[in-house]
Amino acid sequence: MNILITGCNGQLGNEIQLLERDWPRHKFFNTDAADLDITDKQAVDDYIVGNRIDGVVNCAAFTAVDKAETEKELCASINTFAPAGLAEAMERCGGWIIHISTDYVFDGHAHVPYTENDIPSPDSVYGSTKLAGEIEVSRKCSRSMIIRTAWLYSAFGNNFVKTMLRLGKERNEMGVVFDQIGTPTYARDLAVAIMTAIDKGIVPGIYHFSNEGAISWYDFTKAIHRIAGITSCNVRPIHTSEYPTSANRPAYSVLDKTKIKRTYGLTIPYWEEALCHCMERLKD
Repeated sequence: MNILITGCNGQLGNEIQLLERDWPRHKFFNTDAADLDITDKQAVDDYIVGNRIDGVVNCAAFTAVDKAETEKELCASINTFAPAGLAEAMERCGGWIIHISTDYVFDGHAHVPYTENDIPSPDSVYGSTKLAGEIEVSRKCSRSMIIRTAWLYSAFGNNFVKTMLRLGKERNEMGVVFDQIGTPTYARDLAVAIMTAIDKGIVPGIYHFSNEGAISWYDFTKAIHRIAGITSCNVRPIHTSEYPTSANRPAYSVLDKTKIKRTYGLTIPYWEEALCHCMERLKD
């Protein structure tokens, strides 16, 4: 197949590119904003038709959660209307689309892991635009697969793991919120899941994916420092109210991954095991 990857320079896009050599029977078209403006419907149509694209993995997104509160139009353009255009184009040519979404489609008021059947209720502009994108993709392409993920990190780009490593070396003390609970997602593990879905065949629907387990940002930071051997920084647990942000964060966003594991026969690594693998790569 000819497969279009959007957002190829992001964390997930980079991890997918590293795996592409293991799937030599497919031809991958790795693009970012400089190569293809996905907000331009005509450009998208021309690219998909001109390159005979069979499937799209849409990793592109406006992910600056706080900026989204003031840059609503730009956020909606990238997170809602662009995925809709990609889905429309793939439906016209009989292709498929895998669209990456987020735990922010939920308000975080739950106390048990969210399933795909739970009703979304976003509490931020970012979450609202991502939910609207899900709806549009599902409506416009009959062979669409939506994967919601959370707390993404990798060896590429800027992310929480790299920030905590840097701050742990620069500071003697810092506070990290302990009352937001979720599960980190190592982008490489998500990339493997995506490639597996492509290999076994797209089963349309909404899926959840993160690593296994559940922790707070505070616990995640403590683990990052312990694995890295950072002992000079005292990490204090703080409340969300002590670290105000423009956008609301879900207090609880653990995702139930039963559906994707059963559908594709996946074994998903525990969050700390995945973190160790990523940090070994960072050392290298």
